[in-house]
Amino acid sequence: MRHLDIALTAIAPLVWGSTYFVTTEFLPSGYPVTMAALRALPAGLLLLVMAPRLPKGIWWLRIFVLGALNFTLFWAFLFIAAYRLPGGVAATVGAIQPLIVVFLAALLLGTAIRASAVMAALIGIFGVGLLVLGSGIRLDPIGLIAGVCGAASMAAGTVLTRKWQPPVPLLTFTAWQLTAGGLLLVLLAVFIEPPLPTLDARNLSGILYLALIGAALTYILWFRGISRIEPGAVSALGFLSPLAAVLIGWALLGQALTQMQIAGAALVFAAIWVGQRAARTRPSELLKISIRHPL
Repeated sequence: MRHLDIALTAIAPLVWGSTYFVTTEFLPSGYPVTMAALRALPAGLLLLVMAPRLPKGIWWLRIFVLGALNFTLFWAFLFIAAYRLPGGVAATVGAIQPLIVVFLAALLLGTAIRASAVMAALIGIFGVGLLVLGSGIRLDPIGLIAGVCGAASMAAGTVLTRKWQPPVPLLTFTAWQLTAGGLLLVLLAVFIEPPLPTLDARNLSGILYLALIGAALTYILWFRGISRIEPGAVSALGFLSPLAAVLIGWALLGQALTQMQIAGAALVFAAIWVGQRAARTRPSELLKISIRHPL
């Protein structure tokens, strides 16, 4: 059953790796926040129609916090990075996310820091670093900062999603977060971006793909994985996203794939394997450092 959980969860980052290709090839340039809103809100409203139930009590605040972390901030930074960096590079910047998750989970969930989990994160960072260095391209500082901020936002959202177990089915929980995050993105877009120009069929097809496949479907699988698998192990699967982005760039855009990048891809697979093994580490194999939640 665990292998099925891992396989289903892995579909999400594999699909997310295509975000960078779709953004640069199908969407109008210069509207990162608006595009993020058009990805999140329609998907959230569609799922809300399918699971018509509203939050109650403290869950109003929690849903907007999770929506902001998992979607509003994360996607805003993601689209900025996607516009300013080549697809493979933009995807690989998020490689620090699993390392952030390891320490945030220790702080907020009281989990012990596993040496193997830290090792998996470091191997993954090195692996995606090879993917970046192998591309031989110039990096944009603003794009890099946006990518790092997006990784930190999603890491916090991953840990808090596990901490705040929802009192509703998975479909409803996903609908709440997408809708809340989408509403916040709409407000942000109104204040910081110009009105959207007329969209053509290519633009609409890109938005439709990102909303239905890249949001509604994948986040149902992702939140399902978070509820069943340890956060560090789930986050390690995120390394599949930069790998998918690089392979898409090679297959569809004719971008070079060097031996160094192939070595980086091998390290990414190794990091994912170590990350899944880390979730099964025996207590005697844990680091002695353990940060307990103050409450």
